[in-house]
Amino acid sequence: MWRKASRLVRETTSWKTRRQGQTEAPTTAGPATTTTTSATRTRTPTGRGLAIITWSQFAVVAAVAALFHCRDCQAAGRAPPEPYYGRYIGDFTNFAHGIKGQVYAVDESTLFVKSFAYDGTGPDAFFWVGKTARPSPDGYIIPYPEEYTGIDPPILQAHNRTDIILRLPMGKRIKDIRWLSVWCRRFTVDFGEVFIPSNLDVPKPRVLPEFKRLAHGLRSSNISVLDARTFYIPNLHYDGAGPDAYFWVGNGSEPNIMGIKVPNEAGSLEPLRGYQGEDIEIQLPGNMTVYDIDWLAVWCVEYRHNFGHVYVPRDLDVPPALGQTKITTTTTPRPVYSNCREILPNKLQVKWELQDEYLLVELFGRINEDQYMAFGLSGANGRPQMSQSDVVVAFYDTNARVFRAEDYFISDLSQCDGQRGACPDERIGARNDVIVVSGDRKNGVTSIRYKRLLQTNEAIYDSPIPIDREVSVIAAIGPLNARKEANAHSHTASDHNQDDIRINFSTRNDHACRSSLYDVKDETGPKPWPTRKIEGVRKFRASIGPTGGKRGYTAITGSPSWGIAWYVNDLLIPEITVERGLTYEFIIEGGNDPSQPARYHPFYITDSPEGGLGQKMGLEARKQKAYAGVEYDEDGNAVPTAAGRYCEWEHQTVDRSAEIENFEEYMKTLEFKCEDGEPGYLNWTVPANAPDLLYYQCFTHNTLGWKINVVNMGASRGSIVNSHQIILYGIFTVFSLVATRLLMCSHILA
Repeated sequence: MWRKASRLVRETTSWKTRRQGQTEAPTTAGPATTTTTSATRTRTPTGRGLAIITWSQFAVVAAVAALFHCRDCQAAGRAPPEPYYGRYIGDFTNFAHGIKGQVYAVDESTLFVKSFAYDGTGPDAFFWVGKTARPSPDGYIIPYPEEYTGIDPPILQAHNRTDIILRLPMGKRIKDIRWLSVWCRRFTVDFGEVFIPSNLDVPKPRVLPEFKRLAHGLRSSNISVLDARTFYIPNLHYDGAGPDAYFWVGNGSEPNIMGIKVPNEAGSLEPLRGYQGEDIEIQLPGNMTVYDIDWLAVWCVEYRHNFGHVYVPRDLDVPPALGQTKITTTTTPRPVYSNCREILPNKLQVKWELQDEYLLVELFGRINEDQYMAFGLSGANGRPQMSQSDVVVAFYDTNARVFRAEDYFISDLSQCDGQRGACPDERIGARNDVIVVSGDRKNGVTSIRYKRLLQTNEAIYDSPIPIDREVSVIAAIGPLNARKEANAHSHTASDHNQDDIRINFSTRNDHACRSSLYDVKDETGPKPWPTRKIEGVRKFRASIGPTGGKRGYTAITGSPSWGIAWYVNDLLIPEITVERGLTYEFIIEGGNDPSQPARYHPFYITDSPEGGLGQKMGLEARKQKAYAGVEYDEDGNAVPTAAGRYCEWEHQTVDRSAEIENFEEYMKTLEFKCEDGEPGYLNWTVPANAPDLLYYQCFTHNTLGWKINVVNMGASRGSIVNSHQIILYGIFTVFSLVATRLLMCSHILA
């Protein structure tokens, strides 16, 4: 550090010399020579080869050394030294049985013992804490391991350099204890101890602001940094309409393309689904920590747009990430299953695991929201038989907007009449023994996770699930009726299994699924909404709204969307018909703040089906022509002129376009919100030489708009044109032709 400071002083002196030389050089050569001599004299070596410096320079060296020291301290505050285990408390003092280990405070209620050693021969030894002056019987046990079976915590076993996490019981905090001991309860003997300083400042989770609200209804409550790798995001809302959106972290003053994807709460790197006020926990990938990043964002990779972000401050002092963080969220991570069978090809997969006395099952089905998927034990072993079968019917209830899994007994192949047929157990006087754990629906796949006891107390309607042998299973996909009960399915190989399929639910690594259902190409998809058309209208209002999923923008235009599109007169990208020679007024509400790119969409009219003139450079920009909403500065750069306050049709909850077959009903799921300010205005007189097809687009982004059909005056349906307008149109046409001819002549003469 001292060498750094000395070198900096020498460099500073040299810089000052150069500055003096630059200042005095224009006068005469003399001062320049004098400056050089002075500089040389300053560096005259002594006999021992050391530079002679003045007391003032020595003071500078000391100050710079302090500066470097401060900078190093700041760097240490930004990123704790690795490996990071928390706040160091001390080493165990050994009295017997070879007790060793370094003790750290992880957070307010967690201790970490690095490289713990104990020979395991004590008859009744435990980790023991208390608040007396020294370890004594007046203390209590820290159970290790934390999860144990039986009434009493297990006696401490032998350890050889084991890393151990200890969580204080009964809501106790480190500030409530004075020591940690390895204590023999039977003989009241202290095998080893470490004392906790009274002024110990333990790392604590840090509360950050909420997500900045920029696009797609993204918002949350205050976000917490639980440890060096874990974020807790409560009350998360996001409409799920971004085509390629992820949690995204990186460095810099603003979110940018140089970020890194962060897995979602399920550990998946699939594009984000919609969230409706859920509490989730996400963890940074690999060895990355919060000390390595400046912000957390929701970012659209394909279109390079920030939907919202929160900054990560530089003065964090949070707990290390040692696996101690456990938090209950409304969206819990999916388990990693070792078993998977595809029961219906490209339609239905089942994954399972045994959990004590329960069987945990997750069904994945390519089904519509008016369909169910069923899975269970066949009515006869050795063949697939629906009659007398015990199955679970799982589906998404569009009325209650929840995922459901119902216990069914199928006594006959008929509709349930309350006594017989394909009936929910509850409808025939029994009990629903199925517990829904979670559900999700994205990319055309519904997944529902549930669990059921291996052995219930209902001998008539529930079959026990054997774990000592294979058992025949059945599965089906079919329609729901008005009661949200299972109706008869089609008798095809794609709707139920026709062959005997057997599973031993106790086996592991029974993984016959070759690929994910999410990778199956959707050959059908939802039916697109028809294109809306506007004719005979002279005034338009253009605002922003969602694209309508697979029924909307992409289905209409054949081009990918990035989650938002123009709504003209409250219609999603309608085709507009205009007449040459007439003037049209556009009220623009696409945003006017260039510093918020996700909410800045100037309106313009062009011959490009892609738009985005503001993104184009050189030859690419010259490939399209702007007809309105753009001016050019003295350097020939395009400048947008039609921008106003930001107004957007937002999802009330999540994007429901997949389940709604007509646009009018879809609009009922949206709400219109406007920021303060004035709209922009664009008056456009359609030129006589305008081509038959133009487009209204966004100046700053690609593919937000759609077609403008240009026709001659009076040719559009609903047009009302009088004789004066026809005469004016004729004069306008002649004038346009003459002007064009004169322009061509001037170019030729030039």
